[in-house]
Amino acid sequence: MRRRDFLKAVGLGAASLVVPNCIAGTNQTNLKANKKPNVVFILIDDMGWTDVCCYGSTFHETPNIDRLADQGMKFTDAYAACPVCSPTRASIMAGQYPARIGITDFIPGHWRPYEKLIVPENQLQLPLESVTLGDMFKEQGYATCYIGKWHLGGPKYSPDKQGFDKVILGVQNQNDKQVSGFTDKAIEFIEEKKQEPFFLYLSHHTVHIKLEAPQELVEKYEKKPKPATGVNNPVYAAMVEHLDTHVGRIMKKLDELNLSEKTILIFYSDNGGLYRAYGGYNGDRSPVTTNDPLREEKGTLYEGGIREPLIVRWPGVIEPGSTCSVPVSSVDFYPTFLDIVGAKAPANQPLDGESILPLLTETGKLDRNAIYGHYPHYHHSSPAGAIRQGKWKLIEFFEDGKLELYDLANDIGEKKNLADEKPRKAAQLQKKLAQWRTSVNAKMPTPNPDFDPARRNEWKSRSQR
Repeated sequence: MRRRDFLKAVGLGAASLVVPNCIAGTNQTNLKANKKPNVVFILIDDMGWTDVCCYGSTFHETPNIDRLADQGMKFTDAYAACPVCSPTRASIMAGQYPARIGITDFIPGHWRPYEKLIVPENQLQLPLESVTLGDMFKEQGYATCYIGKWHLGGPKYSPDKQGFDKVILGVQNQNDKQVSGFTDKAIEFIEEKKQEPFFLYLSHHTVHIKLEAPQELVEKYEKKPKPATGVNNPVYAAMVEHLDTHVGRIMKKLDELNLSEKTILIFYSDNGGLYRAYGGYNGDRSPVTTNDPLREEKGTLYEGGIREPLIVRWPGVIEPGSTCSVPVSSVDFYPTFLDIVGAKAPANQPLDGESILPLLTETGKLDRNAIYGHYPHYHHSSPAGAIRQGKWKLIEFFEDGKLELYDLANDIGEKKNLADEKPRKAAQLQKKLAQWRTSVNAKMPTPNPDFDPARRNEWKSRSQR
């Protein structure tokens, strides 16, 4: 069996794996030789699991991201810790589940004053006492740079207060111009720091609405024959290709400077794709994308809201064209980077993730057997929590305690709820989920004395609360 096919053969439901000893030597030797690699972390906003060609899109064109997958490892079962941006971003920065940090909705969040439940208060910033990835890499002698969307607090809590030496932030909803500008600044930083180890966190606003892309690309997709099924929005497709072009620019610059061999390049998204702009932009509420075959979208704990594209390239350490089907989470990046650079975990900051370095090198397994989600807010679904253990996934809805159990190995679209057929499994996972909530001190919604069924869908911003 070819090594690149090994992980795929383990199966969708695998929670751990053991790799034959015959392949461990080379990777371990290369790993030791790359003890302080550069790290370029590219985070996309609202990109769905199937927005990229190598993950299934038949309309979008993403040649550079696909080439990245050919050169590295593609994860099929990578999850965001939350189905909206700020909590997932906090989980990456601090290595903790959003429920532990207290950022459980996007900042500042919103609420429905007449809904059945009162949702918990949402913390409005990543605490300065958190030891971030920026702090950790800086302590290890890395030059650190943050470019793009932060969304973890205002000026008093910006990246320059969180371990990043160079910071370039942008304005939300200027996608077209900022993709190019952010990439320009990222390339400048790479060129400036090419002689020393660096950590570059490039956080694009795109493909988040509003829809905006170069007109020539939009016209290309307007003329392109469309598949018989799926959502094929030409502006959104143009946004995806425009982003892909600038991912390619980063890859090219690393090649030109002979840095690719000593650089870990990561491509990831903060939550699932948004089907349409529910508030509308200029009255346009047409479909934007689809997460098919996954169910639902951003703002839900179904697979369409939390399963993400994740590609990691590390030449000489990661086997080109490899695939991993072991479930991983955004809380895993922090301990993985600690593992790679040989740093110790910060004191008084419990880490909820696990290093996925054994998966990247195909030399070992993970110790945990479950990952979790907590979204106690109303959005495109009602407040809920989720657990995935092996092939099984349970969602618990907090309004009425309803349980939904899915066998993801045979039902990736979460179409058949097995909770009634397998009550013992559902109860087992619900108990484990409840125990996890207690362990991270997760805040729960409470009954609303002002509940009004006729007004339950009215929205207000947090500032009006």
